[in-house]
Amino acid sequence: MAIDAPTDLSARIEAALERALPPAETEPVVLHGAMRYAVLGGGKRMRPRLVHATGQTLGLALEQLDAPATAVELIHAYSLIHDDLPAMDDDALRRGQPTVHIAYDEATAILAGDALQSLAFEVLAGDESAAAQPAICNARTLTLAKACGSRGMVGGQVLDMASEGKAIDQATLERLHQHKTGALLRACVRMAADTDPLLDADRRDALDRFAENIGLAFQVRDDVLDIESDTQTLGKTQGADIAHDKATYPALLGLDAASDYAMRLHDDALAALAVFASDADPLRAIAAEIVKRDH
Repeated sequence: MAIDAPTDLSARIEAALERALPPAETEPVVLHGAMRYAVLGGGKRMRPRLVHATGQTLGLALEQLDAPATAVELIHAYSLIHDDLPAMDDDALRRGQPTVHIAYDEATAILAGDALQSLAFEVLAGDESAAAQPAICNARTLTLAKACGSRGMVGGQVLDMASEGKAIDQATLERLHQHKTGALLRACVRMAADTDPLLDADRRDALDRFAENIGLAFQVRDDVLDIESDTQTLGKTQGADIAHDKATYPALLGLDAASDYAMRLHDDALAALAVFASDADPLRAIAAEIVKRDH
């Protein structure tokens, strides 16, 4: 199966995000400027790439995946804006530039996040490639809504704030991150699976196992990088977890054991892909990137 080069997919994702966002000159220009600043200011685009890579694994056309890939990145951008607010993590740096509430103001940042969340569902609902298959559109919308709501990402953010300064066990920490970070990463894979109405239950379950393990590996690696890396490389404040007294895997397991745990999760994720043979190489490449990245 032909696999698009990563640079081609990156360009495709950026173009799709640009099309989805209101032009900067459209009123209210301050709000739209803040939205564009938050979304187009760089980033790994890990989530939309996961959508496309899962679709490639299933042999789907990229055109079928652009809407969910765009929608999930808009949700991610909204979550970062709100995460960085003074009432939450109170961060001044994101992707190597001032956070939205610093570059604009706190009220504009809140409203930009709100608008990006609404825009994500507008993109999903307006996907012309799924217009003739409303069941696919409905399934993907439900998947994303569950992933970013109170029983997913937002619920995880609440658990994260509640755990600051407290000693929690590994099971509690994993439940926290399965919601805060893992839910949206799993949704990337699930939305691509939702796009294939012929996908059998065994292969869907295999993709779910992959997503669950690699989503947790992503967070463990994030925790490690908060200690091992530096602010310039990360593009955000290094040591922020320690400063906020957050529960992290290095704090719970030790730095070396946390790194080893990330690799075990990576290996379990790859084991789940065996049923797809070489078709899953795009997902294997992203999995390797997740555990080897430096930011």
